Amino acid sequence: MAYVTGFLTPVAAENRERYIASARVSWPLFREFGALEQVENWGVDVPDGQHTSFPMAVKLEPGEVVVLAWLKWPDKATADAAWEKMQSDPRMKDMDMPFDGKRMMWGGFETVFEG
Repeated sequence: MAYVTGFLTPVAAENRERYIASARVSWPLFREFGALEQVENWGVDVPDGQHTSFPMAVKLEPGEVVVLAWLKWPDKATADAAWEKMQSDPRMKDMDMPFDGKRMMWGGFETVFEG
């Protein structure tokens, strides 16, 4: 089964096109490093919660939108090797990241079912 790195981050609504452009630039690099798929999702129906919610998780501020994204890898070893390579790749250092990385969260997930 595959391995997925998931991301949740707040992005200023005015930076939507910059965010999409950064995703387009990053995809060839992720693919080069072994990613099978990159999916970027702009929040359109992401309600506030009373106890938990996506907006609460990223400490959403006025004028921001929650973005949910993931990279699909063949396995964890490929993902781990890719992240190592990205740390020293100069193309990653110059990439436009139009979001507050301090409020971004991510994690790795082993796929247990695909329909």
